[in-house]
Amino acid sequence: MTTVVLASASPRRRELLGLLLPSFETCSADIDESVQAGEKPGDYVSRLSREKALSVFENYPESAIIGADTCVAINQTILGKPEDREHARRMLTSLSDSTHDVFTGISVCLNETVHTRCVHTAVTFAPLCQDLIENYLDTEEPWDKAGAYAVQGKAGSFVTAIQGSYSSVVGLPLLEARLLLQEFGVAVSWSRAAGD
Repeated sequence: MTTVVLASASPRRRELLGLLLPSFETCSADIDESVQAGEKPGDYVSRLSREKALSVFENYPESAIIGADTCVAINQTILGKPEDREHARRMLTSLSDSTHDVFTGISVCLNETVHTRCVHTAVTFAPLCQDLIENYLDTEEPWDKAGAYAVQGKAGSFVTAIQGSYSSVVGLPLLEARLLLQEFGVAVSWSRAAGD
């Protein structure tokens, strides 16, 4: 049976992958996440997911490695993660009362073969007053998050609509993860608990 390794330290991605697989390992990928000149959001996350998978593959050559990366973009401009409170404030203000794009690249690498998918989701925010933004910035949630928000947390109360994959916005598109694993012969199975 093929061992699966998630190339991420993200607790959100671990939790999502746990919905598909009863057991897997994790190993954080150490790569340069800088955006290349002229790189579009979908190309950016696809490249990073592939690089993450290949980076971890070097230490787990017999395993199936899953790499993923997510970014938030407005009109093809990548917002990234907030550098400080002011940066986070500007990002959330720009997302207020509008629709933005979330792109997640996911790659699976096995035996030096890599398959990659890019998932696009449109997320619409309600109007956010400055008091609400400041209140949100007082929490731990915006930091180290693409676009300075976590849709699975308090910022879920900002969202009026999601067109596409919710799990992709959280950080790991479950449909594509399942299909990519199946392409490499790694089956998803759910065991019934005793007494069910």
